[in-house]
Amino acid sequence: MAADNGLLMLLAGLGGGVLLAVLVLFLVLLRRSQVRLAAQLRALDEQHQQRLQALRVEASSFQQGSIRMGDELIALRDKLKQLEDRLQRVDQTDPHALPYNQAARLVSMGASIEDVTQSCGLSKAEAELVAKLHSARKQP
Repeated sequence: MAADNGLLMLLAGLGGGVLLAVLVLFLVLLRRSQVRLAAQLRALDEQHQQRLQALRVEASSFQQGSIRMGDELIALRDKLKQLEDRLQRVDQTDPHALPYNQAARLVSMGASIEDVTQSCGLSKAEAELVAKLHSARKQP
């Protein structure tokens, strides 16, 4: 009996030692896995930081381009306004164009051919031509 108890204690001790060895091995493997995952996480974080920086640079570039384009559009709008004003001044000072400009305005307001001929001093053919030209401009 004493030998059986000794054998049981020896087996229990060996089982405990094996269990302890397995537990230590498991902890070592777990630590290695943790270190490997931490390294992968740092690498991914570095990649994301680089991509974020590249996107910031790209967004800044787009923003600067949009600002320049807006400035150019404002300059073009101002230039167009100057040209429209200049054209209007030329139209108003050209004595030959004055009756035709007035006729075009009357036609755009819906005046008849007879009204245009009487108001502008144009012939019926000229008034009809102005009306046709004006209706052609209205159509896309």
